[in-house]
Amino acid sequence: MDVLGIDIGGTGMKGALVNSLTGEILTKRFRIPTPKSRKPKDMAKVLNDIVEYFNYKGPVGVGFPTIIKHGVCMATGNLHKDWLGVNAKELFSEASGLPVTVINDADAAGYAVMNYGIGKGEQGLVLMITIGTGIGSGVFLNGELLPNFELGQIPYKNYKKIEAYASNSARKRDNLSYKAWGKRFNKFLELAEIITCPDLIILGGGSSKDFDKYRKQIKIQTPVIPAELGNHAGIVGAAAAALHEAPKD
Repeated sequence: MDVLGIDIGGTGMKGALVNSLTGEILTKRFRIPTPKSRKPKDMAKVLNDIVEYFNYKGPVGVGFPTIIKHGVCMATGNLHKDWLGVNAKELFSEASGLPVTVINDADAAGYAVMNYGIGKGEQGLVLMITIGTGIGSGVFLNGELLPNFELGQIPYKNYKKIEAYASNSARKRDNLSYKAWGKRFNKFLELAEIITCPDLIILGGGSSKDFDKYRKQIKIQTPVIPAELGNHAGIVGAAAAALHEAPKD
């Protein structure tokens, strides 16, 4: 079954049609910049624009950059404060007129990698870390998702949260080389390792494709590998989640 997956980030909202059985992306990715306001109604309109671009009718999966519990935003992440307490599932369903499944974006990326990518068949505790505007984390125990582990929200020094210190947007903001940024990112990985004691860490998001540029700065004991699905993992995982949660006839 072909399903529309949409990956929402702090700077862009991206969609594509996905073969939910194989995880193959069937179309070119369509991207619209995230509205500068980052407010619910503005972002819902963009989501509908993506749906209309594909002339799509069916279940939609959305990876969303904050904690999602039963479709409701439990935090605002890098979005506008108005998102707090909003039922994103209902908002996006009303905007598009279609059934929408909403899960945390890092959970979506992890779902893709664990079902279709390099994490398939991996046992034990696996962390999927997405590096972008912020730092997302999806956690899997023996292949089963443990939702909403927001390791990027760990307080760190003078920063409100460590993602403000070690995300890709922090690298760009502070004009850091990959070597200098890699040391920051390793500090995040050190904390994640202490807190969760994982068996494997998989990196996704935009910076995962540049892994060789900062590989030598990663000093933790846990194996760290880039995701094969790269920056498409959020779209693929969102689509798979939509099919998984769609009502059965």
